[in-house]
Amino acid sequence: MRHAKDHRKLGRSPAHRKALLRNLMNSLVISERIETTVPRAKELRRLADRLITLGKRETLHARRRVFSLLSNKAATDKIFASLAGRFSGREGGYTRIVRTGYRAGDGADLAIIEYLPAEEKKAAAKGKKKAAAKKAPANAAAAKKAPAKPGARGKGKSGEKAKKGRAPGAPRKRKAGTEEK
Repeated sequence: MRHAKDHRKLGRSPAHRKALLRNLMNSLVISERIETTVPRAKELRRLADRLITLGKRETLHARRRVFSLLSNKAATDKIFASLAGRFSGREGGYTRIVRTGYRAGDGADLAIIEYLPAEEKKAAAKGKKKAAAKKAPANAAAAKKAPAKPGARGKGKSGEKAKKGRAPGAPRKRKAGTEEK
């Protein structure tokens, strides 16, 4: 049993795994979206979120720790310059993993891992939703006041569909042209 095992081995030796994850981290930081296998993406998510957390600290020690993980000055500068600022109001969960299907050659499960977009877009969308929500109660009140159409089928008080002209337990009418066997 794999109790208390804190990371995936990805079928590689420790040095090869470290190099693989370093290359994936650099690619993710530079392009902000990469496609890889699902286990690699899940392992990369731990490290990618840690990079952003270190970037938010903006200390020399944090910058040196990020550089020790990436070994790429351009990627390190990008974390501190743009990515950390983008997530200043967020406490973790900086990445998203979306499964995309299976690889043609070996059938491996693929996924896209990406950094989430900026928060301003979500704040603007929330403002629109609030405005729509204010209009919705007025529309709902008008709909409640309108009388129901005669013969309209809907759910009654018990949650069952309304039965059209049939007593409880009575058999259904047969379609014309069907015979009873």
